[in-house]
Amino acid sequence: MSQFFRLHPDNPQPRLIKQAVQIIKDGGIVALPTDSSYALACQLDDKDAAERLRRIRGLDDKQLLSLLVRDLSELSNFAMVDNRQYRLIRSVTPGPYVFVLQATKEVPRRLSHPARKTIGLRVPDHAITLAILEELGEPLLGSTLIMPGETRPLNDPEEIRARLEKQIELVIDGGACPCEPSTVIDLTGNEPVLVRPGRGSLEPFGLEQPA
Repeated sequence: MSQFFRLHPDNPQPRLIKQAVQIIKDGGIVALPTDSSYALACQLDDKDAAERLRRIRGLDDKQLLSLLVRDLSELSNFAMVDNRQYRLIRSVTPGPYVFVLQATKEVPRRLSHPARKTIGLRVPDHAITLAILEELGEPLLGSTLIMPGETRPLNDPEEIRARLEKQIELVIDGGACPCEPSTVIDLTGNEPVLVRPGRGSLEPFGLEQPA
């Protein structure tokens, strides 16, 4: 049975943030709000939690989970970027984007794409998620909360609790989020490539919204 915390979306209660981080450290999966939609997240190095998260989402090992980081100071630990890529990422973060980047050797093999050695990286713009990342002191492993066979992310904390209370350890109610997934941009080539349209604008990347 999952726990249910109500946190202020702009000034989250420190006591509940600490409790949420302890649940994550103990191997829990948490549903949390972001600047695009609700997401599922777990501790980066917890293999069992990551596998459970994949099962809930219906993802195989070829589909990327994202690293949620508090700021770009952690970028070089996990991804190889040149100056052009860094400037582009910095111009739109924090924000509703996942960037597909070449993974460094620091990234566990099971977390990167098995063929391409890439990793998804996200700097969310939401006070609750950033507070959890700050308290945890390391990235989270996460995925947009879209259930198998569905196309839109879950956005109602009460619905998330009703549907997932036996599968995850914590639901954080931070109010409604924009009911759109993050925009996924592949920056591993010479030009940005749109992988999934979402809430983030494509203008900074010179891309057009698909018809």
